[in-house]
Amino acid sequence: MIERYEKKEISEIWSEQFKFEKFLEVEHSLTKALESAGIIKEAFSNKLNLVTVNPERIKEIERETRHDVIAFCTSITEQLETNEGKYFHYGVTSSDIIDTALTLQIKETLKRILPAFENLLKTLDEKSQEHIDTICIGRSHGIFAEPMSFGQKLRGHLCEFKRRYNDLKDFYENELTGQMSGAVGNYTILTPEIEEEVLSFLGLKVEPISTQVIPRDRIAKLTNIIALFGCALERLCVEIRHLQHSDVAEVFEGFKKGQKGSSTMPHKKNPISSENLTGMARMLRTYNQVAMDNCLLWHERDISHSSAERFFLPDMFGILLYSIERMNSTVEDLVIDKEAMKAKVVQNFKHLSSFVLHKLIEVSNNTREDLYRVVQKASFEASDRQSFFAILENELTANDDKKLIGQLKDLNDLEIYSAHTKRVFTRS
Repeated sequence: MIERYEKKEISEIWSEQFKFEKFLEVEHSLTKALESAGIIKEAFSNKLNLVTVNPERIKEIERETRHDVIAFCTSITEQLETNEGKYFHYGVTSSDIIDTALTLQIKETLKRILPAFENLLKTLDEKSQEHIDTICIGRSHGIFAEPMSFGQKLRGHLCEFKRRYNDLKDFYENELTGQMSGAVGNYTILTPEIEEEVLSFLGLKVEPISTQVIPRDRIAKLTNIIALFGCALERLCVEIRHLQHSDVAEVFEGFKKGQKGSSTMPHKKNPISSENLTGMARMLRTYNQVAMDNCLLWHERDISHSSAERFFLPDMFGILLYSIERMNSTVEDLVIDKEAMKAKVVQNFKHLSSFVLHKLIEVSNNTREDLYRVVQKASFEASDRQSFFAILENELTANDDKKLIGQLKDLNDLEIYSAHTKRVFTRS
C-alpha cells in the first residue's frame, strides 16, 4: 500500500514478520497436537516459545533453497536441538502452513475492520434519523420526481452497507478454515483427528475437503463481498457528488478551516472525499476478478494464485479499512442545506401529477388514458401551481372531476409524501 492511503494496523498484519509469526503459530499448534497423539514422545512444544522469527535470515536461506517455507523451517530448526527439530513441520505440506496462516491473517484483519464498519453504520443511522423530517425532491433518471425524506434517502444507503457488514461478519464467523491434510489432501501422515485438534488450538474450522490447498472460492467469496461494498461506497459517493453540484447545492462535504479547493480559484469547495472514495471503490471491485481467476488451479494444486494474493490481499484490506473510515468521517461532516431542499419541493408543482392522476381515477368516469393526457398537458403547459390546477379544471368536463381539483388546490401535499416514512424507518 502506498503511504498516502496506508493503514498501519493492516500493513502490520500483512508484513513478512507477522506472516512468519503465524507460520510459527500454526507449527506450534501442530507440535502440541503431535504430542497429544503420542507421535512425539518427548514434549518440546514449549521450546518453540523460545525461538525467534527472523525474516532477514529466512530471506538469506531462501536465496539458496528458492522455497520460502523450507527457508522458514530451517530458520527455526537451526535454533533447536536435533531431536527437537526433526519433528518440526512433521507430516504437513507447505500449503497446510501457508493457507492456514493466511486464514489467521484474514481473521486478524477482519477483527480490525468489523468495528470500523460498525461505526460507519452507526453514523449513517444517526444522520438518517436526524433528517427523517427533512424534505427533499426525489429524482428519477436525474429528473425531479416526487418529494421524499432525505433521511430515508440516507436510510437506503445504510441498509445496503448493513447487508455488506452482515455478509462480512458471516464470513468471519463461518468461512475461516484451515487444513492439516498433507500432500493432495489425503492424510498420508497425519489424521483428520490431529487436524481437528490443531485447528481447535487456532480457533479455525476444518476445511471439509482440502486438495492440498484451501479452495480459493472462499477468498473469491470474500472479495465479492468487498467488491459489493465498493458498489455501495461509490453509490453513496455519486449521490453526494451530484447533490454538491453548484446548480443543485443541497449537500456539501465538510470544509475545514485552512482547507483550499483550488490552486487558482479561491471560491472552490470540491467533493474531494467522495471523488477519492470513488477511485477506491473502483480498486476494490477490480480485485474480485483476480480472486475468481485464482479459483482455477490445476488438478489438486498449483501456485499460480500465490503471487497474485501477495499483491492484492494487503492492498484490498488496507483500502477497505481506509474507505470505511473516510466514508464515516465524510458522512459525519456532511452539511445539509434543508432550506434549499425544501425550496425545490415548494417551488415545484409537477410532482403532484401522479397523485392528482390517481385521485381522478378514483372519482372520474373517464378512462385512465384520457385522464393521463389531461394531467400531462397541465404539467407540460403550466408555469406555476395555480395555472396547473387552472388547466386541469378547464380540461376536465365532469363536475365530480372539477370538484376534486378544487379540493386539491389547497392540499398540504408535503404530508402526502411523508405519511409512511416513520414506518419505513422502523422496518429498516
